[in-house]
Amino acid sequence: MTATVASHRKPRQHPLASLTGGSRTARTVRTAATLALAGAATATVLDGTGQAAPRPTPAQVKGRIDALYQEAEVATQSYNGAKEAAGTARRELTRLQDEAARRTQKLNTARTELGALAASQYRSGGVDPTVRLLLSADPQRYLDGAAVLERTGSHQATAVAGYARRLGSVRQVRQRAEETAERLASTEATLKKQRVTVVHKLDAAEQLLNRLTAEQRKRMAGPGGDGVSHGGDGKEAAGHGHADRGAHGEDGLDGVAHGAGATAAAASAPNPRAARAVSFAYAALGKPYVWGATGPSAYDCSGLTQAAWKSGGVALPRTTYTQISSGPRVDRSQLAPGDLVFFYSGISHVGLYIGDGKMIHAPHPGAPVRIAPIDQMPFAAATRPA
Repeated sequence: MTATVASHRKPRQHPLASLTGGSRTARTVRTAATLALAGAATATVLDGTGQAAPRPTPAQVKGRIDALYQEAEVATQSYNGAKEAAGTARRELTRLQDEAARRTQKLNTARTELGALAASQYRSGGVDPTVRLLLSADPQRYLDGAAVLERTGSHQATAVAGYARRLGSVRQVRQRAEETAERLASTEATLKKQRVTVVHKLDAAEQLLNRLTAEQRKRMAGPGGDGVSHGGDGKEAAGHGHADRGAHGEDGLDGVAHGAGATAAAASAPNPRAARAVSFAYAALGKPYVWGATGPSAYDCSGLTQAAWKSGGVALPRTTYTQISSGPRVDRSQLAPGDLVFFYSGISHVGLYIGDGKMIHAPHPGAPVRIAPIDQMPFAAATRPA
């Protein structure tokens, strides 16, 4: 019989069991552990993972606003291009639908004529021609009539061929109309998408501007409060409550001085068309920027240049990236009043050169049409419309 031997070893305890006990020592240890964990958590927060992001400086806000306006301009030009393409497709669709209607009417007329010829042939073809000749009281009259029938048969063949051609043309026109309608639907979808993008970018810029105080906006505008960035970094400066590229009333120009400037710029333009474009741009000073607008009460950048050159008798395309191909390129050192000056690598902004290193342009929402130096933004290229 085996005797049971009692174990004298103490039972094993969980390493944290002492922290859950009720002894004074256990409570002390537990309190110390809790404080240590809290301290570690606090240190983690202060190290950055749980710390709130620092409030951006006015310069950082300005930089983001500039970027948002530039992104909005890119989307605006895409919107303008889609809108122009949609208008072209819509006009083409209307023309094709009208043409299809006209050709269908002619087809129906040919069908009626062909039906009448077939009925006539059926009525006159029930008796064999030899029998009809033998039974005819006037053989010569019958032979004359047979010749007429032969010519009628030839006319019927022509009618059948004409009907087939008209049927084919109607089908072709209808096919082109269907393809145009599909292209229009796709373009309108793009138009809607670009519109949403523009509105989103401009709303974001407005929200950033609302975070600035009036004093911060004034300091960002620079000396004189004209909204011109003198740092030469190619970025838009904020002024008049918005980040701004241009200067309205720059150098203290008033209406009289503007008139004198317009006269001088027009006089030095390379041709009368350019002179009229320059005069138009001066007359537009102070009008508001509205994205997608082509005048006469408001403009976006390419809408202004298009309207200005239209007054000179030259039809420019709608967007910046198509206007740049509207004439020969001009070196920056050879710029003349009336030339189109383009900015940014994506050719998303355009102004009208007026001489002395300046242009007239429509900057962005909140900034009216104004005069600005061309070295205020990243210069891309220049074109002289032909």
